[in-house]
Amino acid sequence: MILSFISLARQLTRTKPIDAHEVIIEEQHQHSLHRSLGLFSLTMIGVGATIGTGIFFTMVEAVPKAGPSVILSFLIAALTAGLTALCYSELSARIPASGSSYSFAYATVGEFAAFVVAACLLLEYGLAASATAIGWSAYLNNFLHNALGWQIPEMLRTPMIVAGANGVEIHPGQFNLPPVVLVIICCFLLLRGAKESATVNAIMVMIKLAILVFFAVIAFSGFHAEHFTPFFNTDNSKGLAGMAGVTAAAGTVFFSFIGLDTVATAGAEVNNPKRNVPLGIMAALIVVTVFYMLVAIAAVGAQPAHMFEGQEAGLAVILQNVTGKAWPALVLSAGAVISVFSVTLVTIYGQSRILYAISKDGLIPASFQKVHQRTRAPVINTVLVCLLVGFVAGLVDATFLWDMVSMGTLVAFIVVSASIPVIRKKGIGHGVQGFRVPFGPYLIPALSIFACLYILKDLSGTTFKVFFIWMFIAISIYFAYSKRHSALNK
Repeated sequence: MILSFISLARQLTRTKPIDAHEVIIEEQHQHSLHRSLGLFSLTMIGVGATIGTGIFFTMVEAVPKAGPSVILSFLIAALTAGLTALCYSELSARIPASGSSYSFAYATVGEFAAFVVAACLLLEYGLAASATAIGWSAYLNNFLHNALGWQIPEMLRTPMIVAGANGVEIHPGQFNLPPVVLVIICCFLLLRGAKESATVNAIMVMIKLAILVFFAVIAFSGFHAEHFTPFFNTDNSKGLAGMAGVTAAAGTVFFSFIGLDTVATAGAEVNNPKRNVPLGIMAALIVVTVFYMLVAIAAVGAQPAHMFEGQEAGLAVILQNVTGKAWPALVLSAGAVISVFSVTLVTIYGQSRILYAISKDGLIPASFQKVHQRTRAPVINTVLVCLLVGFVAGLVDATFLWDMVSMGTLVAFIVVSASIPVIRKKGIGHGVQGFRVPFGPYLIPALSIFACLYILKDLSGTTFKVFFIWMFIAISIYFAYSKRHSALNK
């Protein structure tokens, strides 16, 4: 009995040696994924996966929780992401493989923890892609209304499963069609290959940044300092007064920092990954934080906090209210339609590469590691992910998705931070030149874990219930299939 327990414990904590990573990277270079991404393209992938979600959509979810102090929510989220970004940078320099935090966990804390992280990543990427596609629908409808005076019929832009006043409501006959169309377009583009997708993404990101600067300039023309008073939410009917609202809002917006993880998922397709992945992560974080703070301050200054709740295509409406004209809203909606496209594209890209990495290790069927001979794109992964993302986006209200994505992101970030002391103690990649977390292996990782737990504590009870159900399913799959088929068994 004791021997069986020891044997099981060894299986659950077995790690993939760094040599195995080097073999996999070499195989990817010659036979599978192709190294075609430079530092600029990589940074744009991080920015593209991040800016858009936290600004274009979640303001209407976060401001009602925190009030004007939502600015602190963005700062807390950015600080937490920054601490974790330092950990990501060291791990990506030592282990430049596809799979991001999954691969990092597998090389440090063991197979079972890595599989749990993989489940978190699949949850966060899949739901993030669905949520952003849903938000894209609102801006598309706003653009069509301002440009052509026509709107998408309500029954074709309203999901079947929605959050009502008394809980979950099901409305047969309703379907949100635009997000499904967006996912189909992303699918065709991703099947053409990573380099082509990255080029299109970089163009869309530059348009996105220009649009956000455009918003800030006009919104500041209608800036009113009194909109920041009272600074904290004073309504405690939902237990969100004061700092509780700030933390809850930080949990809502935190998922938008998924872009940092997306940079690391591209480790097997980046030129000189030991240098470019850490630089790409830090560069993306700096760009994202500056733009988030700029737009959040401008938006709250231009519109009272109570007006954000339930507001569709919020930033476009703010511009229309500030100027009294339709054309600024038209420009912003057009920019949002383009820029949110890039968020959905990059998020689906990240999930398909995570499936690829898990399959390479034998934890899911080998069909997930097959790539197209010419484009080097993982066809089965891309199509399957797009089918699931489109299904959720077409049927479910985005209100259910934001906090779930944050939950998966935070858990993955905690494991990444905990991996730093382990990788230092084991000496993994000791001779590799590259970024190292400052102040030793304990201080920054500990602060990162504490910050993640601080945000986690104020996520909703429903979020925790759904997350634990997902974890139960994932763990069942591990013991039923993955443990026996692991490449380390061989």
